[in-house]
Amino acid sequence: MQEIYFDNNASTPLAPTVREAMSPYLAEWFGNPGSSHHFGEAARRGLELAREQVAGLLGCHPARLVLNSGGTEGNNTAIFSAVWANPAKKHIISSQVEHGSVLAPLEFLAGQGYEVELLGVDENGGLDLEALKRAIRPDTALVSLMGANNETGVIWPVGQIGGICRERGVLFHCDAIQLAGKAPIAAEALEVDYLTIAGHKLHGPKGAGALYVRRTAPFTPLIMGSGQENGRRAGTENVPGLVGLGQACALAMGVDEAAHQRLAALRDCLEAGIIAVIPEVRINGAASPRLVNTTNVSFRHAASAGLIQDLDAGGIAVSAHAACESGDLDPSHVLRAMRVEESFLHGTLRISLSRYNTEAEVASLLAFLPEAVAKSRQGFAM
Repeated sequence: MQEIYFDNNASTPLAPTVREAMSPYLAEWFGNPGSSHHFGEAARRGLELAREQVAGLLGCHPARLVLNSGGTEGNNTAIFSAVWANPAKKHIISSQVEHGSVLAPLEFLAGQGYEVELLGVDENGGLDLEALKRAIRPDTALVSLMGANNETGVIWPVGQIGGICRERGVLFHCDAIQLAGKAPIAAEALEVDYLTIAGHKLHGPKGAGALYVRRTAPFTPLIMGSGQENGRRAGTENVPGLVGLGQACALAMGVDEAAHQRLAALRDCLEAGIIAVIPEVRINGAASPRLVNTTNVSFRHAASAGLIQDLDAGGIAVSAHAACESGDLDPSHVLRAMRVEESFLHGTLRISLSRYNTEAEVASLLAFLPEAVAKSRQGFAM
């Protein structure tokens, strides 16, 4: 049976050169990077090379990075560092379409007496920057807004958001987990105070990520202990994973504009093909700037769960929304915020490509999908 993977916004396959870079740190270079013997020194050199490689992708000084376990830890650390820095400020701004690793800590803080204001989006997932300006108050502790949406791929103008926050003296955290490796990032030029990435979204390993912290931004360790990462993140470092993260970032820097254009053309071909062969379809976020790899498509009077199962039985992997919410049968909170009609809401697929996908794989999906949608609509009507 064919095996076609179109769920790259959930997790990407490990690049072969990333696997090769990690391998020695799982075998002969297994020492603790905090140890002073040559085993530890070898591990420490690998860790520092990884820090430089991540800094190269993010356009920042290596010392500004906290290497960690991934996006959730990075987002939580940034949020709590910002709000703990000034307890008198009790207002936080974010959006209705953020990832759960941002919304959950904000919900916790709301229970601790903070006022959390979630900005809405328009029908194409766009953010109103004038609404952001109006929302910022003297007691605003933090603005936390993503760079690109994990479900729709809609990109927001991080530089403009950073400029607004800097002008008003408010800390700005950007969840750039979906942006990294798919669009340019220059953290020190974007006027962000905190920026998060995760390795498994750009052909690196799971369990490895990084948090950029501007030199002047307040910081409190979320994980405390023996003082690794210059006292900013305790715990013995996941050296193989972080070496893999570094190599994945180095690979991403080497992906040229032609490769991005090829991926965008592949996505456009997919969307045009779906519209051509299946009636009553909407591409969510299509009128906004989007990641070149992401298609979020809703079919009227269909059911996501059945579509995903039928496609999987045919050897094609897609999703409905974030993988961490895959057990949730409720429609996407992102699409609800975009006011997608109820008749479309339940029949949504997120199809996310990578540079390893091919035209032949897209053609296979287009050949399989009409029958799957027709079957789903028949069951939906019963």
